[in-house]
Amino acid sequence: MFHVEHRYKKGHKNRTIMNIEDVKKQIRNVPDFPIPGIQFKDITTALADPECLLCMRDEIVKRFKNCGITQVVGIESRGFILAPAVAMEIGAGFVPIRKPNKLPAETVSVTYAKEYGEDTIEIHKDALGPDDVVLIHDDILATGGSMEAAINLVKKVGVKKIYVNCVIELVGLNGREYIEGKAENIDCLLQIEVDE
Repeated sequence: MFHVEHRYKKGHKNRTIMNIEDVKKQIRNVPDFPIPGIQFKDITTALADPECLLCMRDEIVKRFKNCGITQVVGIESRGFILAPAVAMEIGAGFVPIRKPNKLPAETVSVTYAKEYGEDTIEIHKDALGPDDVVLIHDDILATGGSMEAAINLVKKVGVKKIYVNCVIELVGLNGREYIEGKAENIDCLLQIEVDE
């Protein structure tokens, strides 16, 4: 068995101490993606910086480590990046929500409208149970359509409690208000104006 020493451990003398506002500076805008008129907030530039990556993971862990989370559910595809890392840190499992025909066993699905079209997401029917406390994670909370679909999907399977976390909340698109009351807590690391 191999052991790799992580050079960015907390308190390590080579680690720069970052905060979430430092992470915000690493997020770039991509105009007209995926369609004209959308100003896309791209977190891949922040993910490429190991300090930003650790800061985001640690901040989510800090906010949810005492909530009794048993499963962290990541929404395809950018929700897959931080969700497993958070799950490992808090001692939970990871469950993917995927687009159609990607999961091999029996699934449950939800179709929903989003800012630029319609989409369907699926989860394994046996992925969660009535005793699970779930954290649903994604990169961005915009209008709330995909997060509402994920909440409805998890509720279809049946769980004890649902928490929500996103890296970015796009202020002005009312996503938070759209899903308010549908989860125990709605948490976003950063609030960013749509045109910021």
